[in-house]
Formats: sequence, C-alpha cells, structure tokens
Amino acid sequence: MSEPLAEAFLENVRFEFARMKKLCEGAITQLGDEQLSLSPAKDSNSVSVLMRHMAGNMLSRWTDFLSSDGEKPWRDRDAEFEDAEMTREELLAYWEKGWSVFLETLHSLQPSDLQRNVTIRGESLTVLQAILRQTNHYSYHTGQLVYVARYFSGERWKSLSIPKGRSQEFNQGTYLKP
Repeated sequence: MSEPLAEAFLENVRFEFARMKKLCEGAITQLGDEQLSLSPAKDSNSVSVLMRHMAGNMLSRWTDFLSSDGEKPWRDRDAEFEDAEMTREELLAYWEKGWSVFLETLHSLQPSDLQRNVTIRGESLTVLQAILRQTNHYSYHTGQLVYVARYFSGERWKSLSIPKGRSQEFNQGTYLKP
C-alpha cells in the first residue's frame, strides 16, 4: 500500500470511529439512568452491557496494541455481558477510558504500521486487518446500542440522522434551516 493511500485510510478510519462514538453518545444521552440497563428481550443486551463490552474490548485490543496479544489475560469478557451495578457516571467513565485508549492508539499509528503484524487471540493479523475487524465489530454494536436506545426512548427519541419522511427536505437543503 502506498504511503499516501495508507495515510488516507488512517485519516478516514479515525474520522469514522469518532463519528461512531458520537452516534452512540447521541443515543445514550436520550436515556434515563434506569433505561441504560433495560433489555428489549430476554438474552438481549442493554445499552449498559453494550457500552461495557465495547469499552472492555477497546481496552484489551488497543492497550500495547503493537506488542502484545489483543486478548489480555486481565480481561473478563463474559462479565461484560452480565448486569453490573454501575452508576451512569461510572459507566460513562469506563466508556470514555476504552475510547481514549483506542483513539489514542489509532492516532499514534503511522502508514508504515499498517503492514506490521499484531496478534489477537493467538491469530496473527496485519494492523490493517485488525483495524478492519474492529470497524466491523464496533459498527455492529453501535447499531445495536442505537436501536436499544431508540426502543426505550419511544416518542421522546430525537433522530441521530435524517428522520423518516424528511429526506426530500434534506436533499433540497432545507432540512434543519429556520
């Protein structure tokens, strides 16, 4: 991969992950404290579980990313999917900690790093492959988180994109203009 292409790739994934974080946080802010731990069905995940799982994954995968296996021995993945007694503030602090480690590591990568090998759960991947894997993983859970938040927000939900029935306005440049 050429250096300009590698740099463009890194710039784009940094932008998209920041956008993903903002999307999640736009959904989280629409929930009350008690709604964070509600699940729409038995054996489905609450927003709180999704937040803890994503943060736990980020901390494990992106701590010492280039030099140690991405599945750290201190991570308890199964516990991420159990109910936990955390206040909203504690949950948001953990969420932010995961995203900080992830985004700082992502911003530290250089174009030449994309062809380096890293290990995740004993499997060797290039940095490029690891980033693409995480893009898929975090996108998947972002969609779940937004869906669950929307479900429990009900009528109070404020769209995080173009609301249904408003595409024409958006395309004409009149959406959200006074």
